[in-house]
Amino acid sequence: MKLIERPIYTERIIPFIDKQVIKVLTGQRRVGKSYIMMQLIEHIKGNVDQANIIYINMEMEDFAMITTHIELNNYLKDKWIEDRPNYLFIDEVQEIDSFERSLRSLLTKGTCDIYCTGSNANMLSGELATHLSGRYVAFHIHSLSFREFLNFHDLANSFENLLKFLKYGGMPFLANLKLKDDSPFEYLRNVYSTILLKDVVSREKIRNVSFLENLIKYLADNIGSLFSAHNISKYLKSQKVEISPQLTINYLKSLTNAYLIHKVVRSEIGGLKIFEIGEKYYFEDIGLRNSIIGFDQRVDLAKIIENVVYLHLIQQGYTVFVGKLGTKEIDFTGDRNGTKIYVQVTLTLQLEKTIEREFGNLREIDDNYPKYVITLNDPLFGDNHEGILQKNLIDFLTLDL
Repeated sequence: MKLIERPIYTERIIPFIDKQVIKVLTGQRRVGKSYIMMQLIEHIKGNVDQANIIYINMEMEDFAMITTHIELNNYLKDKWIEDRPNYLFIDEVQEIDSFERSLRSLLTKGTCDIYCTGSNANMLSGELATHLSGRYVAFHIHSLSFREFLNFHDLANSFENLLKFLKYGGMPFLANLKLKDDSPFEYLRNVYSTILLKDVVSREKIRNVSFLENLIKYLADNIGSLFSAHNISKYLKSQKVEISPQLTINYLKSLTNAYLIHKVVRSEIGGLKIFEIGEKYYFEDIGLRNSIIGFDQRVDLAKIIENVVYLHLIQQGYTVFVGKLGTKEIDFTGDRNGTKIYVQVTLTLQLEKTIEREFGNLREIDDNYPKYVITLNDPLFGDNHEGILQKNLIDFLTLDL
């Protein structure tokens, strides 16, 4: 099996090998957590003499008998080898009931070095936070960045291949398929169904599946729009669907828990205020979004560009907000260890009012952190206009920020 390296993640995790903390790889199903785990296993085998690797994949029938922490303990009790370094890897650990009890015991005893993956955010906010607070480190794994997409598919950095990325997205398995026609979308629709049924409906005990699916389609069609649960419920009511705002909030949380979508809240620029009303939602993988609602390049590009710019920022390690500057808005403000970045995204800069909005809003921010205007086309004013950097999308997505 060929493992294409993803150093943006492995280089973050490797320094924690043999440290007494649990390494947790989180992220949406099928974004490549298992393959990164395999790369860590290969690294350990190549660098640790006589390493004893115990690997459990909860998606395989071979491990179907492990459903609780007690059964996990029973399975592991004869797997340790004395006088050799032991390493435990568990894929989709959330499928084991009360798994955190076993991990806490193993960590306390110093039995092994522990790694696990999970596809639900409750694992961090609930199970692990309650029983292992301060004793684990989490690494969020995303679908492929544009540079990774080019590497996985062995493609040149070109506008034509950027359009393929915007259409099919960055799910790693697509490297095994030809990026043409509908075959990638057949795979993506199956992934979406699995996420919906296993990570949302089943785990979150969703009853109104029809409403959930309509809500996802609504989100897919309104990327980059400000939301409120009340407004969504009002819209649905106009479509003869009676749903309370609280149920809408619960279902949105279920979708973010499964990492299918990301919630981005508004934050006051230059202040500490976080606004509780009005947020935006973006998809973890734009190909999944397109498989749900279809891809119409004529009307969808502006939304999709905004989504992939958001993904690039979080893949680069930024915590991202929608910026509020008085009555004006900045598409994205990012914070990474105290360093800030401001980004405006627009399809083109052909209209004077668009130029004034995108550059004018950024000019009003009174600090010296980097400010970008991102467009699909080449820069209108060169790379720098009054201290504001303008990049076309293909250059921005290949930029280390």
